[in-house]
Amino acid sequence: MEVIGILGLLLAIVVLIFGAYKGIGALPLTLGSGLIVILSNSMPFWESYAEFYMGGYVGYWKSYFLIFVFSALYARIMEDTGAVFSIAYKFIDWFGKKRAMLVILLTTAVLTYGGVSLFVVIFAIGPIAMLLFKEADIARRHIVAPLVTGYGTFTMTSLPGSPQLTNVIPSKYLGTTLTAAPVLGIVATAMIFGMCYGYCKYVEKKSRAAGEHFSFPANVDPSKYEVDRAKLPPAITSFIPLVSIVAIIILLRNVITDSTFLVVMAMGAATILAIILNYGRLKNFKSIFNQGMGSAVGAIAGPCAIVAFGVLVKNAPAFKNIVDYVLSLQMNTYVLGIVGTAVISGITGSSSGGITITMETLAERFVASGANLGILHRLISVASGTLDSLPHSTSFFLVFDYLGVTHKESYFHAFIVSVIAPLITVAVCVIGVIALGL
Repeated sequence: MEVIGILGLLLAIVVLIFGAYKGIGALPLTLGSGLIVILSNSMPFWESYAEFYMGGYVGYWKSYFLIFVFSALYARIMEDTGAVFSIAYKFIDWFGKKRAMLVILLTTAVLTYGGVSLFVVIFAIGPIAMLLFKEADIARRHIVAPLVTGYGTFTMTSLPGSPQLTNVIPSKYLGTTLTAAPVLGIVATAMIFGMCYGYCKYVEKKSRAAGEHFSFPANVDPSKYEVDRAKLPPAITSFIPLVSIVAIIILLRNVITDSTFLVVMAMGAATILAIILNYGRLKNFKSIFNQGMGSAVGAIAGPCAIVAFGVLVKNAPAFKNIVDYVLSLQMNTYVLGIVGTAVISGITGSSSGGITITMETLAERFVASGANLGILHRLISVASGTLDSLPHSTSFFLVFDYLGVTHKESYFHAFIVSVIAPLITVAVCVIGVIALGL
């Protein structure tokens, strides 16, 4: 039965990935894949759906719905006032059209390193990326490469001081700081950035050689992006709402301990600033609020379903058997930490979930091992950002839906920058650490 359960779990993930590539929605995909897990693991049918699946779905909705609402409203107001276009054109003035990839990568990285979550980043950067890629005439499906690099790689795992959960969780269990192993972290960051940005430039060059051009998603009115620069708001006032998001999160993160409340407050404040600074440019407040806030419902539905499937999987006997096996392996402490975290993150589709389970199970063993806990912290953090980015990762359903692309069109970019590059990095780093006897 254990073998059947494990095979069923793996089959469910394969079905989920295959379905995503075929363009099937997250809800039918996760309900169907969940059924495979339930039947192969002899789990109670109704309890599994009603408690595990729906518990995960409702829990995610409850935790993040207001963030989606205020982020969507902020994006709508920034678009309708023209502020987002003013920002994008200023970037073009500063860096030129040829550096669209670098601008999106670095802007996303700055926001993420400042503590801004993915849910906010996609709404804040998405419209800017659209205009930059339109002006540079780069196919829209390639936005994924710099965007995922910016939010899902070095700023999340390797860069010392990152406020993201993948860097915070190990410190709570190992007694380390957020700047643990700074030299190793900087080396890993340089490796990931170099590989990912090199890939971005390769993609752009290959796309141009193939004669690809930019196009808008089917649900986007291209006329919104045909603007007269002379009629746009000043760039300095357009940047203020965006900068205020990062500033509020950084300045108040030690004052307001509820991270969700902090993000909602930052987005609300940025939205109010955008309205005040561009009041005369807003015509139909009723439509803006109805459509802006209403779009959050559709945006959050997919991620909710993926998280729900993950919760169901974590309650399957096969998942517990896999975790127990992986974490019982006798190997070098650093290697065990990396392998355990990467595998569990891959199954759950969550970097923070993989780290949490690994730490809860092995933290005492790690501390007693005599290994350098700072180095272990950094290696585990980087490892969490590898297999978590397989096609069933929650973030991709949100990002791809927003950009109007499919897994088939854009996932390969995400795979290279957020799976392959971090895997190479963590492998090189652990070999170096062991070789040096650290």
